[in-house]
Amino acid sequence: MKRMSVYIRGMIIIFLVVIVQQTAFAESIRQQLVAESTIEQVLRRGVLNVGMSTFVPWAMKDKTGNFIGFEIDVASRLARDMGVKVNFVPTKWSGIIPSLLTGKFDVIIGGMGIRPDRNQKVNFSIPYNYSGMSLLAHKKRAAGFNTLEDFNRPDVVIAARIGTTAAAATKKHMPRAQLRLFDDEAQAVQELLNGRVHALVASAPLPAFQAIKYPDKLFLPLPDTFTKEPNGFAVQKGDIDTLNYFNNWIRVVEAEGWLGERQQYWFGTRDWEHLIQ
Repeated sequence: MKRMSVYIRGMIIIFLVVIVQQTAFAESIRQQLVAESTIEQVLRRGVLNVGMSTFVPWAMKDKTGNFIGFEIDVASRLARDMGVKVNFVPTKWSGIIPSLLTGKFDVIIGGMGIRPDRNQKVNFSIPYNYSGMSLLAHKKRAAGFNTLEDFNRPDVVIAARIGTTAAAATKKHMPRAQLRLFDDEAQAVQELLNGRVHALVASAPLPAFQAIKYPDKLFLPLPDTFTKEPNGFAVQKGDIDTLNYFNNWIRVVEAEGWLGERQQYWFGTRDWEHLIQ
């Protein structure tokens, strides 16, 4: 009996030692993950590197060469609230996710639609904005077109920016049309103005702005957007602390009304247009 008692005490001691070691190991791993999180690296560095691409009015250059736009306001406010500087890293949209994954910047803040295929490669924050696809058409080449089905024909050519949800929306809603892809929307708009394509698919409000700017050549065949999609910040997978911070920051600035104010200014008015012309 005495031997049994000694044996049991020994097993209990070993069990407790194992528990203590496992707890210490888990705490060490936790501290390592915290130290390696993007948010901690940004705070130590003092700079938030933001991957973005130019989309009017999300991000564009003003007359002096500085970046302005809705996403620029969002990223700048985020960095200011973190107590760090912001550094914008312009990147072609087709390569923006690979650039994030190789560490060229800390986060993508560029009107990126939250999609399942993208979510396989990156983690998304909660939505901070919603966008939708709109059609912009050439008055002569698309005369009489006023439905999606009018554009869903093999003889119709539609322009979109490569790697965007605009391209995906075109394939989904107008699969029979020919899709012509461009590196940026300025090229696509120029192709439309020259009459080489019937229409352009892009995130609102760009099509509406272009229709107002070129009323003799372009028009909006649909009264509203034909899709609705949530936009989120994109970060590398596995970074829970950074994702938690971004999610709560979005909740705070949304609750105080700041996000709504910025959205109204950039998407609901043209008060900023003189800054780029």
